[in-house]
Amino acid sequence: MDLGISGRKAIVCASSRGLGRACAIALAEAGCALVLNGRDPQTLAATAKAIRERFGVAVHEIPGDLDDPATRSVVVAAAPEADILVNNNGGPPFKTFGAITREDILAGVESNMLTPIALVQALLPGMAQRKFGRIVNITSGSVRAPIAGLDVSSGARAGLTAFLASAARAYVRDNVTINAILPGAFATDRQRAAIERVAAQHGVPIEAARADAAARSPARRFGDPAEFGALCAFLASAQAGFITGQNILIDGGAFPGAF
Repeated sequence: MDLGISGRKAIVCASSRGLGRACAIALAEAGCALVLNGRDPQTLAATAKAIRERFGVAVHEIPGDLDDPATRSVVVAAAPEADILVNNNGGPPFKTFGAITREDILAGVESNMLTPIALVQALLPGMAQRKFGRIVNITSGSVRAPIAGLDVSSGARAGLTAFLASAARAYVRDNVTINAILPGAFATDRQRAAIERVAAQHGVPIEAARADAAARSPARRFGDPAEFGALCAFLASAQAGFITGQNILIDGGAFPGAF
């Protein structure tokens, strides 16, 4: 399928690895010019080089922490007329409820709610004026079914979802959509770290913990980041203009609800 976005400009946040990287690859395959961001300059540069060489699209990389307003300003300045924004940021570390501090909560809200809102506010007016815009927020399956230990992440990402719900309806008339993708368990560095933590807690080999985690999914496996990227690219496509304000769960059927 031709997604109709070849030549469009896309900002993909936290895209040097994991799900953000998968989204960047899928958008590059669709012909988009990219602005990539990541905290590790070397990993970011390697990702940008690989995408540039594979797809022949323009790729501009901006290292830095998106929670820093200066980094956000540089990202926006690199593509002030961006057609596509993929909001992504690292999630707070696992922490038991009783150990969560006020500082933990503030940091989580900054990263997973306030930072993406700031980027949306910077880019959305221009999208509306040009009559094309696609905003995709990577949140988490824990927004739908909270996970103990990820309370800060669940709360901040749910706040982002609710905050942008009215804007999604207000701007769709201008062919600007705002949607969220809620990932379940994908084969990423974050998932590997979670498995290693469980293995250490229970004193079992990492491979055994990984097999047990995969077996708990109805799909009997972890998601492939490329599957996630393909969904992101479709939501960014010309054909997705009638989809807005949606929170799309991609978790291999792990959420046990009919709706």
